[in-house]
Amino acid sequence: MSERTHLDRGVREAVRHFWETRSEQAVKQGSITGTKDAGARSAVTGGAQMHGFVCLIRELLCEVGLDQTQVH
Repeated sequence: MSERTHLDRGVREAVRHFWETRSEQAVKQGSITGTKDAGARSAVTGGAQMHGFVCLIRELLCEVGLDQTQVH
């Protein structure tokens, strides 16, 4: 697999994770307290939607030689 194909796949997966997580958070937000944030805020206040990009960037940095313990 070429580097470009590998990167394209990683970005697609990160984008998919972003939107799936955001949608799930919008549904779950307020399920315990009964209070939902206004507008699209309910989809992003749960955090975690950027996790796919964090993993992709960590993977790319490690591929070019950084030790995983150096990536924060």
